Amino acid sequence: MNRTASNRVNAAAGPALVICLLLAGCNFAPHYDPPQVKPTPVFKEAVPGGDAAQGWKVATPDDAAIHDNWWAVYQDPELDQLEARVAISNQTIIAAEASYRAAHALTQEAEAQLFPTLSLAPSVTREKTSAALAGLGGGVTTAGGTGGAGGTTVGTGATGTGTTASGSTSSLGTHNIFDLPLEASYQIDLWGSVRNTVAENRFAAEASAAQLANAILSTQSTLAQDYFQLRVADDQRRILETTVADYQASLHLVQTLVKSGVDSEADVATAESQLESAMASATDAGVARAEYEHAIAVLIGVSPAEFSIPYRHLAQPLPVVSVTVPSDLLERRPDIAAAERQVAESNAQIGVARAAFFPTLTLSATAGYESTAIGQLFKAPNRFWSAGPSLAQVLFDGGARRAVTAQARAQNESEVATYRQTVLAAFQSVEDNLAALRILSVELGQAHQATVSAKRAVELTVVLFRNGVDSYVNVISAQNAFLSARETELQVQLKQLIASVTLINDLGGGWSASRLGDTERMAQHPPAAGSMARIPAANAGPAVANPPPLPLGEIQPDDLIKLNEDVMGPAPNPVSR
Repeated sequence: MNRTASNRVNAAAGPALVICLLLAGCNFAPHYDPPQVKPTPVFKEAVPGGDAAQGWKVATPDDAAIHDNWWAVYQDPELDQLEARVAISNQTIIAAEASYRAAHALTQEAEAQLFPTLSLAPSVTREKTSAALAGLGGGVTTAGGTGGAGGTTVGTGATGTGTTASGSTSSLGTHNIFDLPLEASYQIDLWGSVRNTVAENRFAAEASAAQLANAILSTQSTLAQDYFQLRVADDQRRILETTVADYQASLHLVQTLVKSGVDSEADVATAESQLESAMASATDAGVARAEYEHAIAVLIGVSPAEFSIPYRHLAQPLPVVSVTVPSDLLERRPDIAAAERQVAESNAQIGVARAAFFPTLTLSATAGYESTAIGQLFKAPNRFWSAGPSLAQVLFDGGARRAVTAQARAQNESEVATYRQTVLAAFQSVEDNLAALRILSVELGQAHQATVSAKRAVELTVVLFRNGVDSYVNVISAQNAFLSARETELQVQLKQLIASVTLINDLGGGWSASRLGDTERMAQHPPAAGSMARIPAANAGPAVANPPPLPLGEIQPDDLIKLNEDVMGPAPNPVSR
């Protein structure tokens, strides 16, 4: 191409480039607004008038939001240490972090399409042209394509193939071709296809970050629930141990009365059967405790064989959780944030699908050197170049593009419905646990009164039996009623703690959508990445098998009242009704 022709091309390309830049502002994705939901002003089950015994209160402007380490409200140092290991060592969290980094990498991959592509492809070829092709004008000229004997050479540049004007062919000998091309191409984003692809992947990465936050919160909540169930299993074991001691004392009393001729051997057999049944129940309680202990080990990413939690009495006050208005859930729940980002992602997919109806414009250019002799490769006559746009348009595809667009729109409608269902489920779960805590606070008071009455009945029937006034059958019935009442009260306490943890989880823990960037940065640089999971000091050392042996020993009948007092739960706070 001569200079004049080049100038004409440049003059024509100027307005075309301006038009391309103007068209590059087109975007066929629908305008995006988050799906609308209509939350109620207050939670139905958040009935004012209750006090702290119900485990929650309606928040006031002075109430602080739930903190990141929400489990600290339970004031249990051992639970604090275990929860601190979740975000570091839990394998589900590590997998979720890796999933976010994969989604983030897809965003970077899509962003690369906004820039030109440069490629360098040097090559060396050794070839010999056949005489048949040389006779058709495919012969090889000398280096540089120079003709001979006054003839004009018609060549193809680098390969130097051609014929002379006099019709004679060039050399048919073996020769080398050295090629050093630099190629550049750039697809102009006329219709927003690339930009919407970038947005689609960015929204997917943000959804992945929200899912990571939800996985962390859910795992922390699961660990707290398992921990409290383990502590309740410890207290249940403690109650059964005391019950075994109680039944041992009763057996000793029956044996004494038999020796005195007051009672019969049948009562001894009944007392022995009752004692053995209680011992079997105490042993069976070790199954649940072992499972909870093993589950906690896995949640913090360590082997159950290397982990143990010492037995301890449950002394857990119910914390008070401030409950805000339902609309706050839209910003506090990571699962809602993830669902909303997925709606935005599907909206961008519509733009990508619609852009396929329009032509694609690609600018490409190639420049470099080529020669049949490497020593002459970088000489000016051996330069070559080409540049120009290319336009591509699918004329007929049998409705494939319409189908893809319809699919994208349907997927968007599905994601909108999923988002609204997620919001409704969030409202439901909060209402469920508000009702559970309020009702359980009343039930706990009733269960405690039943336990107090059952304990008093045991004391009275034992005195009557010792004095020969009452039958041993009544003693057995009273003892069984006390055991059942105490276990029922303990289970109500467990339900309260589980509902409390679940309510904090339903309120989003300490997370908010405004901190999505913090979650993304944490996922990009996970804490203690690649390090071995560490066991908290309180749980390290040789593991203790579940359950430990029952502490069997002699006990005097007069100690029964003291033992029963020891296993009694604390009286719950009065509840306004």
